[in-house]
Amino acid sequence: MPSTSTTTPRSTVVRTLHDAGLAVWFGGSLMGAVGLNGASRRVGDPTDRLPVATEGWARWAPVQAAAIGAHLLGGAVILYRNRGRVAAQQGVRANTNAKLVLTGAALLAAARTGALGARTAAVGPVPTRDGVVPLPSTPGDVATLLQQLRVWQWVTPALTGALVALTAQQGEQQKPEEQSRGLVRTALGRRHG
Repeated sequence: MPSTSTTTPRSTVVRTLHDAGLAVWFGGSLMGAVGLNGASRRVGDPTDRLPVATEGWARWAPVQAAAIGAHLLGGAVILYRNRGRVAAQQGVRANTNAKLVLTGAALLAAARTGALGARTAAVGPVPTRDGVVPLPSTPGDVATLLQQLRVWQWVTPALTGALVALTAQQGEQQKPEEQSRGLVRTALGRRHG
């Protein structure tokens, strides 16, 4: 029978990389959408609002990149160490596959948002309501970029929030009683299949 998580080595450091990386990725993208972009509205000069928001995001980008890297590294090691349980325990493979798809989508969303942010940073000082909302006086091409960014800023926190939920579910699947039930269900399913 394939090994289960009860026979794998302790993974405290690896799990910390995975979980803390995801927490920073989720929390940072959510804080930026709610806090940074929204707070830029308080800047008195409308032509300074976009530069302030883009500067904040530029300062955050290396931290977010490190967090994403930590999450990916931790996840890869955890997956490798639990490969037997992923294959043998009912429900774990489906959760793992969902996490892989969502992680890929979140990476694409973060890249898209970053690309839009870089394009807005390059336009220079133009009047805006805040970091993602144009004013009637905002040039049309910049207004279009901001409208796209306004939507995309929510995609990364939505996807990484879903990853947090799936990670919690995987934690539940690691309980000994869940592992036993899952292994029995898998064995019975193979017998009847």
